[in-house]
Amino acid sequence: METKDTASQLIPEEFLALANDPGSLTSKTAARFGVSPHSFINWRWQMKHQVMDAAQASAVLQLEDTEKRGFSELQKLFNAGITPYYMGLMLPNIDAGDAECPIRLQALPRVEELKDSLGVADPLSEVPHSPVREVVHVYPDRVAFCVAQLCPVYCRYCFRKRRDDEVGLHFNRTIIDNGINYIASNPAIRDVLITGGDAFMASDQALEQLVQRIRAIPHVEIIRFGTRTPVTLPYRVTAKLARMLAQYHPIYVNTHFNCIEEITPEATQAVANLVNAGIPVGNQAVLLRGVNDSPERMMALCRGLLRIRARPYYVFHPHAVEGTEHLRVSVRRGIEVMKSLRGNITGLGIPTYALDTPSGKVPINHNYVLGHDGEDLILETIRGEIWREVGVFQ
Repeated sequence: METKDTASQLIPEEFLALANDPGSLTSKTAARFGVSPHSFINWRWQMKHQVMDAAQASAVLQLEDTEKRGFSELQKLFNAGITPYYMGLMLPNIDAGDAECPIRLQALPRVEELKDSLGVADPLSEVPHSPVREVVHVYPDRVAFCVAQLCPVYCRYCFRKRRDDEVGLHFNRTIIDNGINYIASNPAIRDVLITGGDAFMASDQALEQLVQRIRAIPHVEIIRFGTRTPVTLPYRVTAKLARMLAQYHPIYVNTHFNCIEEITPEATQAVANLVNAGIPVGNQAVLLRGVNDSPERMMALCRGLLRIRARPYYVFHPHAVEGTEHLRVSVRRGIEVMKSLRGNITGLGIPTYALDTPSGKVPINHNYVLGHDGEDLILETIRGEIWREVGVFQ
């Protein structure tokens, strides 16, 4: 059920308690933006008031010089766009005097993006793997269908920055028609990932029409959505949207929390709306310098995800995309961080650490197999002990 505010905008009822709580992030951030909390939880208001330049950002928080220059000097390289909600996640760190908070590192442009010795425009070679426009076909049985162009937040490490210069990609009728025709003509395709951009940046009606057409293809068994809206614009993920999608099961959603600070009551409600409708939610994080590249921060993230019923699914090594050198970490560090989880959190909370390549994802793991002695397997245990398993190596 939805109600209307005085501006005749649709308000998701399940977020009203947060809007009416003066101590909530929703209410505090709405006050910082000078708008009523009821308007603030309207996802279309959020998109209309994305922070896109230094003047808008400076009205909410004090920018560092590298960020001011980033807004002005990077305009032609990659758009800036941040929902007021996600800007609100920066405020506790700003008020505490922490300019290097993990939220602003992900969202605010920085002049460091101009220096990158390894970055490329299309690190996964998606364009050569697109038999028709915006359908990426790498694995035999699945495709990524890039139907959207808009995002609630333009993450500074995005590996699809190349699409930023193009126009007319957002729910383009011709692109969708050609993509559906391609999927329908390939019986090997059993799994369609709807992505973009952010796949939830369309009306419920547009999303349902798309899902209906894909679900009508007999050989498509699974439909997945890739969306960061539970993290960057949770008000978009309404119970109404979830109930609509649930009519077309099996539906899966993969979202993208990178740090514990993103797991708020608002985000928790968004995930609950999906899970309560029977839609499994997985999380695909990216390993980022200063955001989650320590055992403590990765553990906090994974534990937080389990608490809100979002399964830690993947942690991706950062792509070598243009302008991201300052956010990248070494594979050695990544292995150390992921190894620290083993034995210290339930296996359900340990994501697969992977390096994504043009040929697909490659898991990267600490090697616990040291060798064999005849038919005996020699192992390192998770506590660093040497263990001989007798007679299993044959």
